[in-house]
Parts: sequence; C-alpha cells; structure tokens
Amino acid sequence: MIKQAEILSEFLDSNTISSLSTFLENDKDFENAANTIALAFGADKDFSKKDDEEIKKLVLSFKNNLTLLIQKTWVEKSDIALKEQLLYQLDILLGNEEWSSNYVLFLQIINQAVYLMFGQKPDTPDFDEYSLRIDPEFGIFWWYISNLPTKADWSEEKCRIAMMVGMYFLANY
Repeated sequence: MIKQAEILSEFLDSNTISSLSTFLENDKDFENAANTIALAFGADKDFSKKDDEEIKKLVLSFKNNLTLLIQKTWVEKSDIALKEQLLYQLDILLGNEEWSSNYVLFLQIINQAVYLMFGQKPDTPDFDEYSLRIDPEFGIFWWYISNLPTKADWSEEKCRIAMMVGMYFLANY
C-alpha cells in the first residue's frame, strides 16, 4: 500500500506539502503557508489578503456550491434527514460572522457533506488514499481538511483563513 505522502507528492510539490505543517504549527506568520496551500486549489498568491467584499463573494459561492452538492447528491432514504440537517447547519454557519466560533461546525459540515458525496465515512483509514485516487483535486482538499485540528484555539484571523481555504476549494468544485 502506498502511503499518503507518496501519493501526495505525485500531485503537490514539497513546498506545498510542508506548508500545511507551517500553517498548523505557527500562531504568527501563517498567512504565506495558507496562500501556498490555496494556490494548489487555484487561488491567487495573496489569497489571505482578501478584502471584505471578496470574502462575501467567496462565502456566497461556497454556500451556493455546497448547497447544490448536498441537494444533488443521491442518497439512501436513511440519509435524507442528514441532507436536510446539513442545509440547516449551513445556514447557521453562515448566519454567524465569528470565524472562530464557526470553526468546529464548519469541519462537521464538511465531514458530513463528504460522507453524503462519497458514501464512505471520511474518518476511515482508507479514505485519504481513496479520495486521492478517485479525484486527485478532491483528495488534496481532503488532505488539507483532514489535517486541520477538530478543535482549534486559534485567533479569529487564523480560523478565518483556515476556513476560507476550504471554502475556496468547495466554492469552485
């Protein structure tokens, strides 16, 4: 079995891969690392410097695309309630403007949406490799999301940037 790092190196350069550790481990000077990761998703090099209007557009695109992904994903009858719950949680997430208080809910929504889309629990050991092989762009996104801590005692700014990177990918997926 090929390890995730080996598979990642097929799609990402070593600078991008190491940027995730830099982002996660630093409370200051983490913006450049986030920008490097966002570049892998097609963002511009100054991603973390978006102004309020650009952030509003990003959040709206994220909401619209994730809503569409949730609504259009075929699910078993047993998961219909989960779809409705996700749409409700998405409205709650986007109704609160504090990034740090939304961080945990953001990750929960992403995990549940990924479960709906792939029909496989994203916390299973094989999912990382599976996602990279089935859709490398999504696999890179999942590598990013799955390495974020489930709870973070980060500044408002770091939570904002961490969530924006994830939002950017899903807004354009």
